[in-house]
Amino acid sequence: MLEKEIERRVCDYAKSKNVLAYKFTSPARHAVPDRLFIGPDGTVWFCEFKRAGAKPTPAQDREHLRLIRQNVSVFVIDNV
Repeated sequence: MLEKEIERRVCDYAKSKNVLAYKFTSPARHAVPDRLFIGPDGTVWFCEFKRAGAKPTPAQDREHLRLIRQNVSVFVIDNV
């Protein structure tokens, strides 16, 4: 399954559960996660979407670790 299809299906599911799903980009930072999710209880997390079986790049791994060190949850999703 393609990355964009996985992302679309996960975002559709999130929205059905009243979770906000924002496309996330940062002009000043490369390799940031694809989406920012905000749950109805205020919980915030990031998701990086990959096609089935694909892994994050080394730059993405570094950025994910940077966020995790700030106590932010980061998930890599390669299937629905």
